[in-house]
Parts: sequence; structure tokens; C-alpha cells
Amino acid sequence: MTPALYREIAVPQGVKGAIAIEASPRLDENDWVLETIEKDTIMVGYIGDLEPDKPEYRQYLEKYHKNPLFLGIRYGTLWNRDLGAMLSNPEFVSGLKLLAQAGMVLETANQTPGLIDATVRTTDKVPELRIVIDHLPQMEPPSDAAERGAYERNLRELAKRPQVWLKVSEVIRRVNGEVPTDPNFYKPRLDELFGIFGEDHVLFGSDFPNSDQWGTYETVMSLVRPYFMAKGRAIAEKYFWKNSIPAYRWVKREAGQPVLLAAKQ
Repeated sequence: MTPALYREIAVPQGVKGAIAIEASPRLDENDWVLETIEKDTIMVGYIGDLEPDKPEYRQYLEKYHKNPLFLGIRYGTLWNRDLGAMLSNPEFVSGLKLLAQAGMVLETANQTPGLIDATVRTTDKVPELRIVIDHLPQMEPPSDAAERGAYERNLRELAKRPQVWLKVSEVIRRVNGEVPTDPNFYKPRLDELFGIFGEDHVLFGSDFPNSDQWGTYETVMSLVRPYFMAKGRAIAEKYFWKNSIPAYRWVKREAGQPVLLAAKQ
């Protein structure tokens, strides 16, 4: 998938800009993605892949920090990694502190109750680090009452922390072999997450092109647009673009992309 192809699909849905999220553990792919998105101004940033405990981490963080399109890194349960286990490694925690000092964000993926717990502990160890939690809607909450209680307490604790945002992505799902397209099917889950994080700490994510395994880009938009528009334009704007600015600190690249006025921040 290229920015040009994405533009053809997304612009008709009202999209003005996008952030690419890493989809490979290969270090050299960071350079390829940055070179690719530099050529198309619909792309306003990239969340890359660096491992904070590796010897080369500091060198590459310094290198990518010089590129305004490099906004942070993703780490969680992908690529056989374990954020919670790594928090006992001083070098890893030191790497996260360097990320925070550079003004970059940590995005966590893919969600499990254990990863949510690890995210709480990450903010304990590095309180200044901005964190975006992705893909939570598609995760099934624990069925065990005690585990469900711990999971909900962790979410509510994260919602109290001003440096944490929830990306409401991977909303669409398959149930019993079918993909529901009625927005009302998804409303209880969206109500739950919006009720916890509130209007200032939720933001849009399409999960495209990974979302193609469940439905089209238009279908994804048709599930979240009516839900947030029903809350009024002000809240919808926060979800669809305004909250992404303090979370990711992306910079406008073309005329159609909106900005937050200083008086309204």
C-alpha cells in the first residue's frame, strides 16, 4: 500500500492527513517508510520500530529524531515482544526515558489484559512518556470476574493520566463468521471505552489496510462516524483530528490539514 493509493481511498471519506504505523520489525524499513511518506504530503508522520534495549537504539533514535515525520515507536505484544517483561530491564526503561525526552510517543499493540497492565506500569516508571493505546475495541475483555475487574481498574487508571490516549481502532470485527455492519452492534463497546477515557483522550484510527480483512475503508468509517457525530460536532472533531495533535505532535504538511488555534488549545 502506497500513500498515493491510500489517498484515492481515504480522501473521499473526508480524510486530510494520516500517520503510518510500523508493520515490520526490520530496522531498515524505518528508512524506507520515511522516504516513501516524504513524497506525499497527505502523510503527516510515522510511528516506527525501534527496540529500546538494543545497543543501536540510541544511535537510531538520535538519527530519526532529526526527521519531523518520525513521531515515535510501537512496542507491545507484536513480534514476540513483551512490554511487561521488559520493564524489569533497566536499559529498556532508560530507552523509554530517552524517547520521552525526545518528545516522542510510545504506541502499544496488540492489546491484551497483560499489555494494559504493563502500560500502567510503564507510565509509573516513565511518567512523562506520552502513550497511545491502539486496537482495544477488538479485544475481548476477560470473562473471569476478577480478571475483568483488574482490567477495568487498569483502564480507569490510565484514563486518569493526561499523557495517555486511546486510539479507537479495530472497531470492526467478525462474529460467528460474519462481519456486522450495523453501527448499533458496536455501540455498547464504544460506549464503554468512551465512558472511561472521555472526549479529550480518544482518537480515530482506521487500521487500514489491515482492516481490509473485515471490510472496506468506507465500512470502517460508517461504523464510527455516526457514533461520534451523534455526540455533536465538537466531540467528533476531537475524536477525528484534534486529539491526535497533542498525542502525536504531527505537523501540518498541506493546506487542507487543520491546525489547533493557540487560543483554543
